[in-house]
Amino acid sequence: MDRFSFYSLLILSLLSPAILTTVSADGLDSDELLIRQVVPENDDHLLNAEHHFSIFKSKFGKTYSTNEEHDYRFGVFKANLRRSKKHQKLDPSAVHGITKFSDLTPSEFRRNFLGLKRLRLPKDAHSAPILPTNDLPADFDWRDHGAVTPVKDQGSCGSCWSFSATGALEGAHFLATGELVSLSEQQLVDCDHECDPEEYGSCDSGCNGGLMNNAFEYTLKVGGLEREKDYPYTGRDRGTCKFDKSKIVASVSNFSVVSIDEDQIAANLVTNGPLAIAINAAFMQTYIGGVSCPYICGKHLDHGVLLVGFGSAAFAPIRLKEKPYWIIKNSWGQNWGNNGYYHICRGRNVCGVDSMVSTVAAIHT
Repeated sequence: MDRFSFYSLLILSLLSPAILTTVSADGLDSDELLIRQVVPENDDHLLNAEHHFSIFKSKFGKTYSTNEEHDYRFGVFKANLRRSKKHQKLDPSAVHGITKFSDLTPSEFRRNFLGLKRLRLPKDAHSAPILPTNDLPADFDWRDHGAVTPVKDQGSCGSCWSFSATGALEGAHFLATGELVSLSEQQLVDCDHECDPEEYGSCDSGCNGGLMNNAFEYTLKVGGLEREKDYPYTGRDRGTCKFDKSKIVASVSNFSVVSIDEDQIAANLVTNGPLAIAINAAFMQTYIGGVSCPYICGKHLDHGVLLVGFGSAAFAPIRLKEKPYWIIKNSWGQNWGNNGYYHICRGRNVCGVDSMVSTVAAIHT
């Protein structure tokens, strides 16, 4: 189990009369087990569940092929209503509830919408140099400086790693050339099979997962990435690489692994552009908005996202003070979260947000 402060343990004890036991938080399932321990069951929120399910289907265009499938998804939906209530109790500074993933089981959600593989770092990855942190701004957002493309949607494909990698290179290319270009995730899905020769099965595998640093390694070797419009995203493994080297528009100069120190992460973000990061997505399936700062969240990294900025304060009424937060671009479309973005608090490596951070530099063309 993650180490908590005395204050956090006190809050948890107030949430439930259950006696807390030590549970491993290495994975999402362990997190959910601990959540069940500290948050009591209460079905009051299931009142009018059919009405909520009807609105959910209409809002997100959900249809089911058979009555059996419909009834099964309704059961999953009700289970996710319970999960969202538990998440709300453990993450009171955010808003949790019905999202477009509310008819998916946790295992379906992980399989289809995450996809980060915890692989070894490629041989060409270096440690980022230590940067000065004395003059860091209180607030910073690369969207305000033109370095971030619109939110994309990976669909039902575990290709989050490719969107994180292209987002970082899009920002780096903007810093190097002044041009913001949407780059091709499908090139990475189809063509990037970069592996660690010392670890069996540790290869980038399209919709079956990958790692951002491996994607940078691939891009460095082949010369670069095409534009999105030249190699459009399909959201599935096509099995055939259509890469055309003559259409390369952005190339990697080098990439580095950033220290887990949050000031260094902020300094690298401000200096080098958006950063490719990994996170534990335990609370993201039910996330609607606000700043996520859960009392419980494991450090098992299972989702690749893009760090684009940070804010100095967001009011968290339960904790009676304002909290600094990271601004994260996700790849689940604009109809999820804060118009496609996730805000998570800074200061204690919540959900492993500081654990795997990489910066990439583009070749100036």
